[in-house]
Amino acid sequence: MNQLASLLTPDTILLDLVFASKQALFEHAGNVLSRQYSLKPTEVINSLCDRERLGSTALGYGIAMPHGRIKGLTQPTGVLYRLQTPLEFDAPDHQPVTLCFILLVPKEANDTHLQILGELAQLFGDVAMRQRMLQALNIPELHALITAWVA
Repeated sequence: MNQLASLLTPDTILLDLVFASKQALFEHAGNVLSRQYSLKPTEVINSLCDRERLGSTALGYGIAMPHGRIKGLTQPTGVLYRLQTPLEFDAPDHQPVTLCFILLVPKEANDTHLQILGELAQLFGDVAMRQRMLQALNIPELHALITAWVA
């Protein structure tokens, strides 16, 4: 099992949503994560926006990995979005984003943060896996793909 499988549940995999902007996506993620982890939505949104101001978290190939640190969070968590309409994200290849993994980690989780980002980069760097993620018919299928993936 990979680290990513432990971060996602069927409730944190969201398919075929449409957002007008990165800000709207971050607000949605703030609401999703606040319900699950007793976080303030503004904490989540501010953390993601602060990181994004340092530079785009888009990798290219329609992939983005927005991430942030949250004081008081006890464990890493994430939300995976597969967007119905690709979203402009200032990607290095100028391609809009369709797959977006939002990662939050505890404020002091430096090594864990880097390990998870590395695993995400490997997951999204796997062209065949990316295609399967884009073609998954439903949340259980996408969850099973991620759970079974080996780094």
